Amino acid sequence: MKLTFWVSIFLIAYTYVGYGFVLFILVKIKRLYSKPFVFNNLAPLPTVTILIAAWNEEFIILEKIKNSLALDYPKNKLQFIFITDGSTDQTPDLIKPFEEILLLHNHERTGKMAAIKRAMPFANGEILVFTDANTFLNVAAIKELVKHYQNEKVGAVAGEKRIMVETSADASSAGEGFYWKYESLLKKWDYELYSNVGAAGELFSIRTSLYQPVESDTIIDDHMIAMRIAEKGNIIAYEPNAYAMETASANSKEELKRKIRIAAGGIQSILRLTKAANPFINPILTFQYLSHRVLRWTITPFLLIVALILNTVIVFQTDLLHYHLLFYAQILFYALSVLGVIFEQQNIKIKAFFIPYYFCLMNYAVIAGMIRYYKKNQSAAWERSKRK
Repeated sequence: MKLTFWVSIFLIAYTYVGYGFVLFILVKIKRLYSKPFVFNNLAPLPTVTILIAAWNEEFIILEKIKNSLALDYPKNKLQFIFITDGSTDQTPDLIKPFEEILLLHNHERTGKMAAIKRAMPFANGEILVFTDANTFLNVAAIKELVKHYQNEKVGAVAGEKRIMVETSADASSAGEGFYWKYESLLKKWDYELYSNVGAAGELFSIRTSLYQPVESDTIIDDHMIAMRIAEKGNIIAYEPNAYAMETASANSKEELKRKIRIAAGGIQSILRLTKAANPFINPILTFQYLSHRVLRWTITPFLLIVALILNTVIVFQTDLLHYHLLFYAQILFYALSVLGVIFEQQNIKIKAFFIPYYFCLMNYAVIAGMIRYYKKNQSAAWERSKRK
């Protein structure tokens, strides 16, 4: 029982903190023996196609178009394709007047992946950039992304997702903002060691020649498209100076809905990305993939429950101080999480309570996502989460 407890504690700590430390040390060692790739600022820019799938985005689509057309990139090398399949509002009509944009619209809604597949024959860029309709890019984003393709080993480039967090943020805002800051740091070190292990749909790009259609029922298509490229031996680069800004989820209920969908997609991707999990094919990628993704999306949420139950039993059987300290630390952490729930309901904004709350919400979402996936209750069609 004690052995199971310590294994659980170790895996939990490794998943959320330990991997970051190991990654940092490995990156420090690598810096001693290898130099980073040097970009040529005079290299010719490739042609780029920007794909944007927009479903019922009439309230924000004009701002997205304005943001897209303002990007700092040669206009003769930039193509915009907006796919509005299934939209029942004014989204397609608002896009039509813009001659710079190729609009693809179908009345049937078949999911984002199906929309992307339909758009691919129209894409003429050497590089494909995927971005969401409700996110806004910095003006230099495309130039910052494409510079990495000077390295022939790079097959995809992930941009950075930034959450706009107000000073008086609630639980969903503060927790999501903190989570993405930590994620961005891990992605930076992942790439410096070898490769990223996925990409966020808010902003990522691939070599068009490496595009491989994924299954139409894919739930998190961005992650799957990028990882299929990594499975072929290509590197997924990371560029923090190319970023997509979006507001946080409107509240924790909306954030939970989004996380459950991602968790269901995570389980689906793990079952399909068998090459990435095989250490005999690419051991470094497998190490990164298992550490950064698989543990979070599989056993760690259950180990949190196991650790608490076993610790409760152990404290009644021993007087050893460290078991009691760990027990009280767990109780305190979950108490802070409960206070985070109460404070959010009462509109009391104390960020210190929101991090534990968001952590618990995130791990609950993994369990709920697994259940939803195995019950086949998760559609591949995108579910909009309300944003602030």
